[in-house]
Amino acid sequence: MTGEPATRGTTMRSYRLEGPGLAGGIVPREEPVPTPKPTDVLVRVRAVSLNRRDALILQRRYALPSVPGVVPVSDGAGEVVAVGEKVTRFAVGDRVVGAYWPRWHDGRLRPELLDQFGCTLDGMLAEYALLDQQWAVPVPDHLSWEEAACLPCAGVTAWNAVVGGEPLRPGQTVLTLGTGSVSLFALAFAKLLGCRVISTTSGDARAARLTELGADHVVDHAATPGWGRAVRDLTGGRGADLVVETVGPATIEQSVRASALYGQIVLLSTASRSADGRGSGIEISNEAYASSLVTVRRLFVGSRAAHEAMNEAIGAHRLRPVIDRVFGFADAHGAFAHYLDGRPFGKVIIRID
Repeated sequence: MTGEPATRGTTMRSYRLEGPGLAGGIVPREEPVPTPKPTDVLVRVRAVSLNRRDALILQRRYALPSVPGVVPVSDGAGEVVAVGEKVTRFAVGDRVVGAYWPRWHDGRLRPELLDQFGCTLDGMLAEYALLDQQWAVPVPDHLSWEEAACLPCAGVTAWNAVVGGEPLRPGQTVLTLGTGSVSLFALAFAKLLGCRVISTTSGDARAARLTELGADHVVDHAATPGWGRAVRDLTGGRGADLVVETVGPATIEQSVRASALYGQIVLLSTASRSADGRGSGIEISNEAYASSLVTVRRLFVGSRAAHEAMNEAIGAHRLRPVIDRVFGFADAHGAFAHYLDGRPFGKVIIRID
């Protein structure tokens, strides 16, 4: 092993998911700093970001069952401080994040690849994380630790939503919903392709921020419940060529109505956002469905290769993720509470000093 950290042999701070349900079930711990095996890299984690999947795991509503006592959170960035003797992909000092699906490197997702940090594998909400070298991805040089931690889940999801289906052409229209991190990444990637972007939100302040980020039109969904028609009107009756549907049950009807005849809808979830799960599933009226030849596409974040391709675009265009708020490591519970209740505009970060 090379690059042995000064803290090796001592303890590190971490959190463990020991009482699912509320943020208080994420319990602080002191535990030994892990030792790299031959193909491992030891990462000093500097920042993590929260995603909806972290909340669903906490609430026992996620598609994959979590390991009892797992270190939570999938997305984290830090520097390599030690490597095993067989490591060739990274060296001490490299800046990395963990891949969302550590074992899914390229091609299609297969059942034997279904492992995730913060779920079936220990995640990133700790001072140190031990990763196989194949599970890590380099960080674009211009990003801060906090910005880098935003990429694995929301960034790759938005990247595959925008570039992973039928190719978009400059001048076509992309519709994004709300001000969550996937929607904001999708807005940025769509503008890179020369597309026109229509976004929905509620309130003048959020609309102004979306405009600053490049949205060509913003529709207030609270003031215009039938916003699907408003999108069609803004496109001369054509509709959106791609809808990045990040809400699901509550919005799918209007998303279909907003779509072009042969449009694409990337539908990320059909689950209700309410804790009791009532209203889960989607309903599309016969009128809306019969009037459309839209393609509905499902994706589940993406492979390491997709992450690496996204990083090239982010690096080339010097893109920066949108961050809502940064919390300290000792206030992880506050970060989760804000994420769950605060309607964040962009990513919620926990900095590990």
